[in-house]
Amino acid sequence: MFFILLAVCVIASLCVIPYSLEITSNDIELSPVLLVLSAAQNLVLFAIATFFGLLLSKRVGMGLPILEGILDGENKSKELKSILLPSIGLGALAGILIVLLSIPFNKLIPAFQDGQISASAWKAFLASFYGGIAEEVLLRLFVVSLLVWISFKIKKAGDGGPTVFGIWVAIALAAVIFGLGHLPATSQITPLTGIVVLRAIVLNGIGGIIFGWLYWKKGLESAIIAHFTADIVLHVITPFIVHTLEQL
Repeated sequence: MFFILLAVCVIASLCVIPYSLEITSNDIELSPVLLVLSAAQNLVLFAIATFFGLLLSKRVGMGLPILEGILDGENKSKELKSILLPSIGLGALAGILIVLLSIPFNKLIPAFQDGQISASAWKAFLASFYGGIAEEVLLRLFVVSLLVWISFKIKKAGDGGPTVFGIWVAIALAAVIFGLGHLPATSQITPLTGIVVLRAIVLNGIGGIIFGWLYWKKGLESAIIAHFTADIVLHVITPFIVHTLEQL
């Protein structure tokens, strides 16, 4: 499980590079050296996040039930089908809500007033794997599990597990961290004013809450599917619709 997650996270971290370079108008060129350095950096980051995420998720009753079952030789096709549509639906809902709520924020930020900053469709599609896989391993498997474990040490529920309140606090805090984690990339586009920071927390927080709930109730696989779907709505479908309408 550890090596599977680590491998896909490192690959996903490479997939996001072309997208990041384009939306930030960075003069850095994509090169083998850049890919190797990025892979090495992310190898260390995700090795730590994956190892402790798997360890802590087990202790608080969370994790990846479908992948765990498959690795144990079980047939999990029925379980996968049961989470597929709800995960896609909630992911699409998250994407739509973020698009709609971004409209009033963008009117207040000069860099975003001309509409959504977007990249080539293929770059945005590749970047969605980073959001769907790598960010979920980092934010939900590791951060949410860590925060739930801390709350579990402070107060246990009647059944000996973490309290519902503790789980919700963990999901909310991870959602805020998720939003703040987008600020370094945003700073390459526009200065970090109060409204820019609030925008990052609110918009990304919507997804963070939904993905966190799915992780809690259905497992990390569900959160991954939802996050990937949301990113497709945000970075592929929405720019395509906007561009099409502009051509009419």
